[in-house]
Amino acid sequence: MPRRSERTPAFRVLAGAVVPFITAVADVRLHHAERLPQTGAFVLAPNHFSEIDPLVIGTAVWKAGRAPRFLAKESLFRVPVLGRIMRATGQIPVDRGGIARGADPMAAARALVADELAVIIYPEGTLTRDPELWPMRGKTGAVRMALQAGVPVIPVAHWGAQELMPRYAKGIRPFPRKRIDVVFGEPVDLDAFRGGPLDQATLLRATETVMQAITRMLGELRGAEPPAERWDPAKRGQSETGRFDG
Repeated sequence: MPRRSERTPAFRVLAGAVVPFITAVADVRLHHAERLPQTGAFVLAPNHFSEIDPLVIGTAVWKAGRAPRFLAKESLFRVPVLGRIMRATGQIPVDRGGIARGADPMAAARALVADELAVIIYPEGTLTRDPELWPMRGKTGAVRMALQAGVPVIPVAHWGAQELMPRYAKGIRPFPRKRIDVVFGEPVDLDAFRGGPLDQATLLRATETVMQAITRMLGELRGAEPPAERWDPAKRGQSETGRFDG
């Protein structure tokens, strides 16, 4: 069981609102929830194609026994009420360049271990631009945090949220009730990247290893073959606004 302190009163209040809502509009089915560590720190790396993904993944992680924490835009912490809730539940502020200004990335990694947190970081940084909703090129934030902290990266793939809230939609489509499948993977083997300098080339190779694991699991969920080449917005002249993890 996770440490008692992980599910704080503030977290329980938030989960008491979010989990019943998601359960009312979607049948969230967990696959291999036993792969989610019940103690200790880790980085959870999901695919991302709908604005409602954080509520879906947060619900899945809560149902699997952990308290989910996200990297969230620093500006959201200045919103009345919302900011108070985010601080009370231990969400992690970031600006568009990474960890919030003035913060020490290594200090954040040490806190991840010391507090035994389950931290959700979307390696794509924003909604995928792939027209078929396959994971696009990843950013390095998730593996950088994991390698600095010496904790595992758990890949997770989900499918079905696009029926509840299509990409870029302004609202949800609650009827009929949707099915969303969430599958947790085994920790990604990043041993080859540990112990050396975390230069950009190393981080990019490690990130692609994580993206391959997520894509493979998503292909199994969809019963479809992923594209041979990963979508890269930079090569297609697309904006990548909204990224959190550089």
